[in-house]
Amino acid sequence: MMKLWKRASGALKDRKSLFSISFSSRKTSFFRNPDLDSAIIHATSHDDSSVDYHNAHNVYKWVRSSPSNLKPLVHALSSRVNRTRSWIVAVKALMLVHGVLCCKVTSLQELRRLPFDLSDFSDAHSRPSKTWGFNAFIRAYFSFLDHYAFFFSEQIRGRGKNTHQDSLVQELERIQKLQSLLHMLLQIRPMAENMKKTLILEAMDCVVLEIFDVYGRICSSIAKLLIKIHPGVEKAEAVMALKIVKKATSQGEDLALYFEFCKEFGVSNAHEVPKFVRIPEEDIEAIEKAINGVEEKEERKDEEEEEKSIILVERPEFKTIITDKWEVFEDDFCFTCKDIKETDQDKDYNVDPSLLPLIVIDEPVYFTHTLPDLITF
Repeated sequence: MMKLWKRASGALKDRKSLFSISFSSRKTSFFRNPDLDSAIIHATSHDDSSVDYHNAHNVYKWVRSSPSNLKPLVHALSSRVNRTRSWIVAVKALMLVHGVLCCKVTSLQELRRLPFDLSDFSDAHSRPSKTWGFNAFIRAYFSFLDHYAFFFSEQIRGRGKNTHQDSLVQELERIQKLQSLLHMLLQIRPMAENMKKTLILEAMDCVVLEIFDVYGRICSSIAKLLIKIHPGVEKAEAVMALKIVKKATSQGEDLALYFEFCKEFGVSNAHEVPKFVRIPEEDIEAIEKAINGVEEKEERKDEEEEEKSIILVERPEFKTIITDKWEVFEDDFCFTCKDIKETDQDKDYNVDPSLLPLIVIDEPVYFTHTLPDLITF
């Protein structure tokens, strides 16, 4: 009886929203598209038994048709989600946004972040003991999509600015961000026993498809990266590459466990388990050799710099000056830099100037390279 009442109440809310479209669109016609608003309401209805694919694809068509439809989309979605306290509407809205981002149209670079905030979502239609799993699911899904929207926007903007091939550091940073997105994807999972519902299974299908895409891009990027890592690269780049490769190995193991969980839960797209790539040990050793090669080169620079910085002083022959009062030994004198003889300055100490730093500072040669947090948005 309670379920029937909730469904009737949800259907009534959806009808009320559809009825209000015609009135609100007359007042704010610039920000509203009645057809798009109607499609969004149908696609994010309170019905937890099904997903309205027809209206969802209508929304995608509007997004692809013209950049001018982005503002009405943002306005309608934010209005719909900011008013809801239903986990059903929230999940459907996230799935809809996920599909919009997958359209990959250039106008989406203006989106940057999601037009609503579900980071602290809590369902208000049932007891917390029954909805905590749905709340956690929505928060994790939102976190991924919010960061993915920013990453996608950065990629589009970067294509417009960079006319030349990306540098090695830019490629490394991009892989690190993809690995961060993959980590967020792996946090999206149903954790409560009462979550085996049609809507959650549909959302998990979307998540699994996204994992295929992100993981595939990581693997292809790492394959290209390994070719570029050689003993001549900078130490910071080699260290970043090694960190990426080790994280890829760890994430491969996490993915295997995640797909096993999804298969047991009943996610249909998880039955096609991808082939998780293992990085060959020789490739990891090659990167470590590149790092060690840079360290050895820096060590040689250090030794040569120390050799050059030694002040050589030629002490005169010891002789005693006899007076009628005391004896003074010339080796008791203190020598400074001004006491270096011209013959010392003309000596060749076999130091290659090209190996010396351009700016010499009073810091040790070995630095602890603290890698910046490249995956914080």
